[in-house]
Amino acid sequence: MPETAKQLLDKIRALTLPDSVRIMNVCGGHERSISMAGLRTALPANIELIPGPGCPVCICPEEDIYFAIQLALHEPIALLAFGDMLRVPVNVPKATIRTLEQAKAAGADIRPIASPTEAINIAKANPELTVVFFVAGFETTCAPVAAMLAQELPDNLHLLMSGRLTWPAVALLLNSDKPAFDALIAPGHVATIMGADQWRFVVEQHQIPTAVAGFTTESLLTAIYSVLRQLLDGKLFLDNCYPQVVTHDGNHKAQQLLKASFTVIDANWRGIGVIPQSGFELSPALAIHNARLRYPDYETASRKNAGAMPPGCDCASVVLGKIKPNQCHLYGTRCTPRQPIGPCMVSDEGACRIWWSSGIKQTSAILIDRY
Repeated sequence: MPETAKQLLDKIRALTLPDSVRIMNVCGGHERSISMAGLRTALPANIELIPGPGCPVCICPEEDIYFAIQLALHEPIALLAFGDMLRVPVNVPKATIRTLEQAKAAGADIRPIASPTEAINIAKANPELTVVFFVAGFETTCAPVAAMLAQELPDNLHLLMSGRLTWPAVALLLNSDKPAFDALIAPGHVATIMGADQWRFVVEQHQIPTAVAGFTTESLLTAIYSVLRQLLDGKLFLDNCYPQVVTHDGNHKAQQLLKASFTVIDANWRGIGVIPQSGFELSPALAIHNARLRYPDYETASRKNAGAMPPGCDCASVVLGKIKPNQCHLYGTRCTPRQPIGPCMVSDEGACRIWWSSGIKQTSAILIDRY
């Protein structure tokens, strides 16, 4: 019989732990479950749960959002994007259009969608209209997009890809001089597609205990207990605490679709920089549907110099696990969900937005200097 949350908490509280144990959770969905369940206050105070780079909206390159805005404003197209992307600001003066939402209000044909199927349907229903689908997301988003691309695409449908792979960002953190965590909770949805074994490198190359978790309180507590026991026992392994849907090698069909539809490239992450082999771009066989190739004039190198977070925003530090969301100087003052400055306050998977929604409304008394 599965253990209850109370039983798991009792087991964790019974452990003799070091003064500080830092556990990073990569997934925005995990962070939402942790915050909404109040796990930080339920766990012993010496266990620190650190939100990591698990929000694709937060790390979507500023230049890609700018590209999409300018394309929608100046070309006779319909631009489609997942809803969270519409409110992410770019680094331009306040009097200038800064978001897709503002561009829509100015008259651009911008339509929020919830699935790739909607993109196909809109393109087919409007054969005279050029439709551009702005795709930002990790493997779990890009897999259904790849399934869409395996179909016979309408000639008028094009894609502006800003997809990313999750594990290279964690590898970047681990290859830094001093990793910000002692154990890792690996993302359940990504592991469903790519397999739990994708995270084996964390244990084998970096000697950091790792567990794949689902999204219930019980699954997360099981994973937390697992990595704590690994630390205490000195016996490190990759633990799959989400066996209901995660296998060691993942979904082969989804992986085949990803490989057929996309080329993996070096890619920019907003506020972080270029991470090798971390981005999805359309394969050469699909070049005719690549919006970057169809509209090359909107790909301006100068925007890459503006690709950092907005002035004063510490979202990059939050994404990298260097500070807590409410240790940002703007959190809860100038930056709120109603008027977001940084992308982490926009998305439902952004750590700042999640902390705000869970009731943390004020900046921490302890502010961290920006790195």
